[in-house]
Amino acid sequence: MMIVSIVALVQAAAAPVPGTLPKQTLPERGCAAYLWAVQDQRFVAMVEPGRLRVMLDGKPTDLPAAEAGGVGPLGLASTTRYAGDGVIATLDMTITQRETLQDGAIVSDATLRLARGNQDEIVVPVGGLVGCAPASR
Repeated sequence: MMIVSIVALVQAAAAPVPGTLPKQTLPERGCAAYLWAVQDQRFVAMVEPGRLRVMLDGKPTDLPAAEAGGVGPLGLASTTRYAGDGVIATLDMTITQRETLQDGAIVSDATLRLARGNQDEIVVPVGGLVGCAPASR
């Protein structure tokens, strides 16, 4: 019983580690970035203007944007800080548009930093794609 309590305390105090998100849909309007961990190719985050969705403690968690900086293409900022439920996340990403991609772009370089309270921070190198609601043609 004591070991279970100690393990629970250590997990509660540790930096939040993103789990694998289930499949997500394209937004009805605008664009969203879909990010995979570089290390093991797990789908770990979805970003829309104003919110970050990650899997924390076994459940999908939406963190609202607290501040954004740097103008990025397709309505997504190059640096955004998100905060909620005692978690602070910072996403830095470079979005690269290519003529060969229709209704989207590539997230060519990005890092997702997650911290809970005054505990250690985890930094996850990520990359992915931006998908946009189809434009009227």
